[in-house]
Amino acid sequence: MQKLKYIVILLAVLLCSYTPPEKENPYKDKVILQTILKILNSGHYQPLPIDDSLSIKSFDVYIKRLDYNKVFLTQSDIDELSKYKYKIDDEIINGTFELFNLSNKLILKRIEETEGFYSKILDTPFDFNVDDSLELDSDKRNYLNNKKELKERWYLSLKYQTLVNLISSLEIQEKAIESKDTTVKIKTFKELEADARKKVRESQEGWINRLKKIEENDRFGLYVNSIVNTFDPHSDYFPPSDKENFDISMSGQLEGIGATLQEKDGYIKVHSIVPGSPSWKEGQLKEGDLILKVGQGKEEPVDVVNMRVDKAVKFIRGKKGTEVRLTVKKVDGSIVVISIIRDIVVIEETYAKSAILKDSDNEKIGYIRLPKFYADFNKLGGRSAGDDIEKELIKLKRDSAKAVIIDLRNDGGGSLIDAVKIMGLFIDKGPVVQVKSKEGAPYIFEDKDSKIVYDKPLIILVNQFSASASEILAAAVQDYDRGIIVGTSFTYGKGTVQNFSELDRFVSDETIKPLGALKLTISKFYRVNGGSTQLKGVIPDITLPSPYNYIDVGEKEQDYPMRWTEIKPVEYNKWMRPVKKEIIKNASIERVRKDTLFSLIEESALRLKDQKEKTKYTLNIEKYRLEQENNKNENKKIEKYTKEIPNFLVEGLREDVQEAEGDTIKTARIQDWVKEIKKDNYIYESFNIAKDVLRDTIQ
Repeated sequence: MQKLKYIVILLAVLLCSYTPPEKENPYKDKVILQTILKILNSGHYQPLPIDDSLSIKSFDVYIKRLDYNKVFLTQSDIDELSKYKYKIDDEIINGTFELFNLSNKLILKRIEETEGFYSKILDTPFDFNVDDSLELDSDKRNYLNNKKELKERWYLSLKYQTLVNLISSLEIQEKAIESKDTTVKIKTFKELEADARKKVRESQEGWINRLKKIEENDRFGLYVNSIVNTFDPHSDYFPPSDKENFDISMSGQLEGIGATLQEKDGYIKVHSIVPGSPSWKEGQLKEGDLILKVGQGKEEPVDVVNMRVDKAVKFIRGKKGTEVRLTVKKVDGSIVVISIIRDIVVIEETYAKSAILKDSDNEKIGYIRLPKFYADFNKLGGRSAGDDIEKELIKLKRDSAKAVIIDLRNDGGGSLIDAVKIMGLFIDKGPVVQVKSKEGAPYIFEDKDSKIVYDKPLIILVNQFSASASEILAAAVQDYDRGIIVGTSFTYGKGTVQNFSELDRFVSDETIKPLGALKLTISKFYRVNGGSTQLKGVIPDITLPSPYNYIDVGEKEQDYPMRWTEIKPVEYNKWMRPVKKEIIKNASIERVRKDTLFSLIEESALRLKDQKEKTKYTLNIEKYRLEQENNKNENKKIEKYTKEIPNFLVEGLREDVQEAEGDTIKTARIQDWVKEIKKDNYIYESFNIAKDVLRDTIQ
């Protein structure tokens, strides 16, 4: 086991010597795992030897994820599983799954046992006057020695959940008494406590039922990714359905009916209807409806009661133009069959959108929100972030925007090509990002088009959750001095590039397909100045207060992130009209210092830093309420100032408003969008920075 065992030999043994008698799951699982490791060995930026070191890392990750909160497995269970800690490498080579099979059997057995725990515990009222406490940080919890200790942890956990529900009900009742609201039925403390336990029981039953419904294939995915993620946090195995969902999130489109669903008491419940979707146009399916059966055209319908929601979705989605028949129980109890013709459903929240910002000076600043760097990788000519940003910039120019803010907050990235294209809209031409694989010289992604779509001042707004392609764009803007980066103390710190490998391409046996896909880290990307965003992120030119400014978040907090490195810079020509950043930065610092909301956010950040280590919570009702009251009072201070900013005017683009005329859904979206922006202090400060840049440019 100590010697290095590489996958090239492994796959040769597999493909030359194994002939399956029947295509059963163990064989399919073996093919999946060994194919994944073959791809990792040949294609990963930093391949790992299949040895004891990988086995130890994989085991630790798997055990942590198997029972994250340490409420099912005991220390003796962990000891039993630990005999495989140094054997995962051997299991990979031999095509065996003893650890997976044993752990699967154990966790299912323990889940069954805990049903008796919570049911009995919740039969008896809790005493909230004693000084119990609960540790909520799973990393600070130990695995317990026996069932007695495990029951005690469950007791404290259920007591905590009941306490939270009880206090919520008490607060509603106290407000009703204070406001003399007769619509709220006043109950005794004993009745409220019983109601709270009932809610917790229902919640636990739902959770345990969902855990029991997790199929072996899904558990196998957890096991496989515990191995894959030791290579780096962004390499992942995607079973076929997960890959489909990833593609939907990247393209912003799917083929289906346009209803968001949730699991409720064993039923598939309609949570909401997507405006403009087939369900919305058909009109009969409503929020709150329960879907009992799903039929494909004239085929016999399939019963979906007690089915996991992700499995039911597979029956409901389908090709554009096909019919799905839903047997639905309405809110009034009636049963109806609803026929819907599937179509393309557009998820508008995916896409870029714009507005015009003004104040009493009437200077127009453009604002673009980009939720992700989307692209339809499966459709040539499909919608993409790069194309859409260009269209938005053209519309903003028509509306006489003198500067533009691009908001990349919480944008986790996406298409690298689109990041390059967007940068190219703001510069003449030149390199944007360097991408280096494990061998050879870096490949330079360039903007080769000398056309500049927008040559006026540019602000990029980021936060700690701006990652990957967001960091490529922000770094390039910063290196070129093309604009000003505004935001929290740092961005996420993901400096790696992934692509997808379809496993089916590597396996000839058609009977076990589809096998899913592997998202694989193939390269690192580097700034044009040779630096990297890996772990360090992009440091904004102007930093604004944030609740997370003093705590560690981002790539560096992940298991086994790749290290920071740097390479040689490339030649590039900086923007010919740079601004006086120090002057503009000092003006922003002065505004932020005087701003009450930003001052409160800064106080909140310092408080969060101090509270980070406080993970044990009291279960004494008086002490808990006092703690929560203090937190609420602090939050109320922030809420008090989170309102529409005076003299901050926000308008939809003329073209968008005209297009929405007569369409109540589109008009409402624009109005909601405008209201959201008018309350955002970060956008408002970016607006003021843009105005300062304009003044500096004029001078």
